[in-house]
Amino acid sequence: MKILISSLVLFLPIAASAAPDDVAYCRSLATTYESLLMKRGAGRGGIQNGLETSVALDQCKNGNPAGIPVLEQKLRDLKIDLPPRS
Repeated sequence: MKILISSLVLFLPIAASAAPDDVAYCRSLATTYESLLMKRGAGRGGIQNGLETSVALDQCKNGNPAGIPVLEQKLRDLKIDLPPRS
């Protein structure tokens, strides 16, 4: 338990200091993915949103770039070009 707490104390400042570019890129990924859901009809045989994807979308929308790898992979899997990264 002490190791877990120590790890959180060390890594929280790193997560909190995410570059604004990463936050903007993450939000762009979320927007791209969600617009794809609308076009392809999620829930009607289109794209299925799993828990991992839902968490990544929520993270990106709330300014947490931790969702970047998941959304990048989801878009690549769907053969969708990634938005430009500033």
